[in-house]
Amino acid sequence: MDRVYVCSCFGVTEQQVKQHAADGACTPRQIASACKAGTDCGSCVRRIQAILGRGACPRRDLADQGKPVLAELDELDEAA
Repeated sequence: MDRVYVCSCFGVTEQQVKQHAADGACTPRQIASACKAGTDCGSCVRRIQAILGRGACPRRDLADQGKPVLAELDELDEAA
């Protein structure tokens, strides 16, 4: 299996960051809350920003379409 590490400090892969983004994390801070990536040395924060900037955030797509983003957050919280 080919793994591309984004965060060496915590062993977080690019695929894991993409999965957290698909689950609703839209900012490096939200990614950090999900998996700690970016919370130690910080050298991966720009890479995380680049991954998120490629449209990996479903909530950003909702906002771009003029749909209520916070309502979507409430639904995600209720499902958890």
